[in-house]
Amino acid sequence: MSPTATATAAKSDIVIDLREVETRFGAHVVHHNLNLQVRRAEVFAIIGGSGSGKSTLLREMILLHRPDAGRIKVLGVELKDLSPEDALALRLRWGVLFQHGGLFGSLTVLENIGLPLREHTRLSNKLIDDLAAWKLDMVGLKPEVGAQYPAQLSGGMMKRASLARALALDPELLFLDEPTAGLDPESAAGVDELVLRLRDLFGLTIVMISHDLDLLWQVADRVAVLGEGRVQGVGSMAELADMNQPAIRPFFEGARGRAAQPASIPPTQAKEPSSKPK
Repeated sequence: MSPTATATAAKSDIVIDLREVETRFGAHVVHHNLNLQVRRAEVFAIIGGSGSGKSTLLREMILLHRPDAGRIKVLGVELKDLSPEDALALRLRWGVLFQHGGLFGSLTVLENIGLPLREHTRLSNKLIDDLAAWKLDMVGLKPEVGAQYPAQLSGGMMKRASLARALALDPELLFLDEPTAGLDPESAAGVDELVLRLRDLFGLTIVMISHDLDLLWQVADRVAVLGEGRVQGVGSMAELADMNQPAIRPFFEGARGRAAQPASIPPTQAKEPSSKPK
């Protein structure tokens, strides 16, 4: 392959491209000269301490907040100054699972899943119900769950139903905001498996915000660590575990960080100052 063809292929492999993003809330700087790229068909996670700007960055990528400076391209489209028509067309190409689900309490699960299809297609009600039932099955929920209301669902079922709605329009790109937050270990493990299955079956690019270290080790191809307004490091969890940076070390040190690491990888040991006299 020629150098030009290689460069073109590499460029087309980038699904999200952030360049020199600046975000401020008054005098508070959230992002400063932030750069990040997400590749096609990868599970990409964003982590960081409280106040590091993870959720703000997600909101910027899904057109819910505009940065003060810099450039964001999603699916090859520059987000700045999009017309309402172009913004809608772009939103229809991605799905979002919000942290608390975001299902409408007055609608059944099946009605919630079918809502994007009713709003944005001209399909018959029968076909929409059939497609919604298929999405329900895709995320591992039984048909009878479709007749229930969100308030009747467990936390794990709520996450799966919300994910089914995010998949209603067959998106190319999927955003997950804390997909395992509030779930028991068994339900969280089920989400792990589901994320990988969706990526492998449909070639989805998946971007997620998560504090769940088990989830990160199990499903993330690459992880970006935010700190001090910038990306402090990007790589697999194993690669990050070898990086000796203050913003990265807390995710691998301590009992919680070490317990999440697979048995095949030596647990990272926190370096304690020596108490012996020199």
